[in-house]
Amino acid sequence: MNQHPPESLVSYENPVLVSEVHKRKVAKGASQVAEETLNTIVPPRRWKEADAEWIQYVSSTPATKMDVINLQEVLDAKLQQRHAREMGICPVREDLYAQTFDELIRQVTVSCVERGMLLLGIRDEVRMNINTYKTLYESSVAFGMRKALKAELLRADMENEIRNLECDNSELQARVEELLAQCQVVEQEEVERRKNDLENHEHEVAVLKKANDKLTNNLQNLLGTSKK
Repeated sequence: MNQHPPESLVSYENPVLVSEVHKRKVAKGASQVAEETLNTIVPPRRWKEADAEWIQYVSSTPATKMDVINLQEVLDAKLQQRHAREMGICPVREDLYAQTFDELIRQVTVSCVERGMLLLGIRDEVRMNINTYKTLYESSVAFGMRKALKAELLRADMENEIRNLECDNSELQARVEELLAQCQVVEQEEVERRKNDLENHEHEVAVLKKANDKLTNNLQNLLGTSKK
């Protein structure tokens, strides 16, 4: 880390140079077990500044009642300053409450290491469950997006198919109308043909009848002449 770490609700000691860490541990050798436990709960912060590497350990100073009250006030102020949402998923609110819980674990661990380790296990379990829910949520969102995309693609395919079917239907409807028109023309021609055939037939019949009448008259005239 090449810059000073951000402010935290967790109480830290004054930063020291990495080269002086061994001196600090020797000076606080009496609280070695508690300090190691605190470092497990809240790891030290490291950064480089002015060509020097610094490290900052979590504070091992016991908390007073006033420290707890101040922690609540600072938490409320941070929530307002960073515009944390009061309801729903809010990374800002999650981060601030996680820092607050780490500070409470620190305060408890300073008084009782065993109780602090128990709270550490609870914290890790809660974080693991939250991460699991996040993973499940992200997977659900991704699954929903895939389904929505698939549905959208299917919808586009269906719309294209509908347009193609409508186009085919229009062409078939036009073909039907064309065939109906042809049928009407054929029927009209057939009616005209029958009418002409009937007229021709009647004319032929009339002609033949007239010729028959003429032949009959001629025959009768011939027969009458023979009798005389």
